[in-house]
Amino acid sequence: MSTYLAFDFGTKSIGVAVGQTITGTAQPLTAIKANDGIPNWDIITELYAQWQPTAILVGLPLNMDGTEQEMTLRARKFGRRVSARCKSQVFEVDERLTTTDAKARLFELGGYKKLSKDKVDSVSACVIFEAWCESQY
Repeated sequence: MSTYLAFDFGTKSIGVAVGQTITGTAQPLTAIKANDGIPNWDIITELYAQWQPTAILVGLPLNMDGTEQEMTLRARKFGRRVSARCKSQVFEVDERLTTTDAKARLFELGGYKKLSKDKVDSVSACVIFEAWCESQY
C-alpha cells in the first residue's frame, strides 16, 4: 500500500487530499489559503511529515484541448517547490474537469450548502488522486 498527497493548486486556495493505492480512493484533508499562489509552506511540510507519502501529486490545469495556460505554468512551479521542500517526487496529473466532478459529488451529498470553496478544492484533490490512480493500474 502506498500513500500519496494530492494538491489542487489555485492562486487563493490549494486543496489537499490523501489517497491510498490499495483502495484507489482519497479523502479530503483541507484547503490551504494562498496569497497569489504562495501557501504557508509550514502547513505543507507538516502535512508531509504527518502522512509520509510515497510521492506527491499536483493537478495540472490544462485547456480543454490539452494546451497549456498561465495556471499550468504556475502549478508546475508549485510542484517544483513542493518537491524541493519535501524532498519528494512529484507527479503532474491532468486535472481537466476535476472541479466539475468535485462539485457534482458534493451536491449529491448535500445540495448547494455543501459547495463551499474549501470543500470543492479538497474534493478536487481527491479526484486528481483517483484519476492518477486509475491511469497507473
